[in-house]
Amino acid sequence: MNDPTPTEQPATDSKPLPSPLRSSLGGLIASGMAIALYRVTGAISQNFAQKPLHSDNALVVKISIAVRTLVVGLSTLAAFIFAIVAVALVALAIQAAIQQFKQRPSI
Repeated sequence: MNDPTPTEQPATDSKPLPSPLRSSLGGLIASGMAIALYRVTGAISQNFAQKPLHSDNALVVKISIAVRTLVVGLSTLAAFIFAIVAVALVALAIQAAIQQFKQRPSI
């Protein structure tokens, strides 16, 4: 039905690597966002620490603690995801630069 005929060649998924400049720029942007999110996380946790909960109801206190933990945890997760992406993009830039250097014709 969808079998390729002998004259057809199956498509390959090998795409060339992006340029080192493009990967480096992406890594720079991702690291900037990671630093910004890390600072926002610190500000959020400082704000939560400065404003204690004022309630005698145990359920309200437990829910408030859970929400505060969730907010700080998600902010921290986002910061470290951007940090990992930044490291990966810098590694990709290094790999692309090495491959470009190897593909240069010898003089």
